[in-house]
Amino acid sequence: MNWKVISRNVGYALLVSALFMLLSVGVSLLGGRDSALAALLISFLITFIVGIFPFIFVRDTPAITLKEGYVIICLSWLLSFIFGMLPYALWGGPFTLQNAWFESVSGFTTTGATILDDIEALPHSLLFWRASTHFIGGLGVVVFLLLLIPGSNQMKMRLTNMELTSLSRGGYSTRTNKTVYIFAFVYLGLLVFSFISYLLAGMSPFDAVCHAMSVSATGGFSSRNLSIAAFDSRWVEGITMFFMYLSSLHFGIIYLAVVTRSNKPYDNPVVKFYTFWVLVMALIVGAGLKGNGICPTWGDALWNGLFETLCVTTTSGFAILDNAEWPLWIVMVLMFSAVMCGSAGSTSGGVKVDRVLLFFKALGRRVNAILHPSSINEVRLGKRVLREEEVAPHIQYIALYGLLLALSVAASLFVGVDHQNSFIASVTSLGNVGPAYGALGTMGSFNSVPLLGKLVFTLDMFLGRIEIYPVLAVVAMIFDKRARG
Repeated sequence: MNWKVISRNVGYALLVSALFMLLSVGVSLLGGRDSALAALLISFLITFIVGIFPFIFVRDTPAITLKEGYVIICLSWLLSFIFGMLPYALWGGPFTLQNAWFESVSGFTTTGATILDDIEALPHSLLFWRASTHFIGGLGVVVFLLLLIPGSNQMKMRLTNMELTSLSRGGYSTRTNKTVYIFAFVYLGLLVFSFISYLLAGMSPFDAVCHAMSVSATGGFSSRNLSIAAFDSRWVEGITMFFMYLSSLHFGIIYLAVVTRSNKPYDNPVVKFYTFWVLVMALIVGAGLKGNGICPTWGDALWNGLFETLCVTTTSGFAILDNAEWPLWIVMVLMFSAVMCGSAGSTSGGVKVDRVLLFFKALGRRVNAILHPSSINEVRLGKRVLREEEVAPHIQYIALYGLLLALSVAASLFVGVDHQNSFIASVTSLGNVGPAYGALGTMGSFNSVPLLGKLVFTLDMFLGRIEIYPVLAVVAMIFDKRARG
C-alpha cells in the first residue's frame, strides 16, 4: 500500500473544502465580520495546511492499485467530514462535537437532516458553509478530486470507475475519462439555472445561492427555519420541484438532451418508470392529506402531495408542511420512495430506481420461467438485453441494502431511539433523504437523538452516499494480511 500516493490524492479533497471555507470567510467579511469569521478562518488554515502538506513532501506518482483507490475514496470522504465539522465546533452554540459531526456528515452526504432547532440563529457565513457542504457532496468529494487531477492518466480513469457505479456510467455515450466532466457540467448548469430562477421568484441573493446549492445536490439544507414554506410562494415551490426532479435524473440523459436539443433521451424506460412512480405516490399522498383534513382543497392537497413526494423520492430534505401532523400511514407510504429514490448517475441516494426496475424485471422473468419453462426469458432494459451476470450484482446490492437497514433499525432501537423513528430515520439516513417523523420530522431536528443514535445515523449516511462496497472493500483489506502487505 503506497501511503504517499494516497495522502497526495486525499490532499486534493481537503483543498476543495479549504477553498469553500475561504469563500465562507469572504461572506463573513462582506457581511461585516459576523461571529463565525474566526472559526472559519482557523478552519481554513488548518484544512489548507493539512491538505497542501503532501504536495510539499510527496512527488507525483500517478499509478495506483485497486486497493489504494478504495482507500483514497473512503479517506477522502471521512477526512472531509472531520475537517468539515471544524467551523461548527469552533463557532460553538448548539454545536457540541457530536452535533458538529452530525451536521458535517449530513451536509457532505447531501442527507439534509439537521440538529439545529433555530437555523436562522446562525450567521450567514456559517449558513453558506453549511450549504457549501451540500454543493461539495452533491458533485462528490472524489469527483472534485478527479477534476483537480491534471491530465488524463490511468489513475484518473481507475478512480472514475470506482466512484461511479456501472449503472451511473451506463447513461454516458462517451469515454470514461470524459464522464466526470459531463457530470460536473450538468451539475453546475443546474446550480446556475436554479439560482437565477430563485432570484426571479423573489429570493434574496443569499437565500437563492444557498437553496440553489442545496436543490442541485438534492440535499435539503435551507437557510430558513421553515424551509421552503418560509417564502410562502408557489413560484419558489414550483421551481424547487422542477429542479429536484431534474437533479434526480441521470445526468448523462440531461446532457444528451441539451447537446442534441431533443427530448428523445428522456424516452427511457427508467425515466418513464420513475416519473410514473412519483405521480402515483403523489396522488396517494395528496389523497391522504385531503382525506385527513390537513389540506382544505384538492388543489392544495395534490400540490403539497407532489412537493413532499419529490422531496422524499429525490432525497431532498425540503418541506412546506410539518409531517409530525400527518397520520403515520402517509409517512410509511413515502418510505417506499425513500428506499428506491432517484436515478443512478444523479445526486440522489437510495437503492436507485434503476435497480428497482431491474429487480421487477428479473422477478417477472423468474415467474415467467416457472409458468413457461421452455420459453426464452430475457431481462430487457429498453432495447438492451441484460445477461444474468449484469443483473445479479444489482439484486445483491438491494439485498445488502436491506440487511444494513435491518441492522441500523436494531442498533438505533438498542441505543434508545423510539420504535417509529428507529425505522423511519434509518430509512431516511441510509437513503440520504433527511428528515424522519415527529420530533425528527420536516420541521423538527435530530438534536434530541442520543449520542450513539447520531453515530448510527451518520454511519448510515456515509454508507448510503458511498454505496456500501468501497467501505466493505477497505474493511476487508484491514483484516486481509495479503492486502495489508
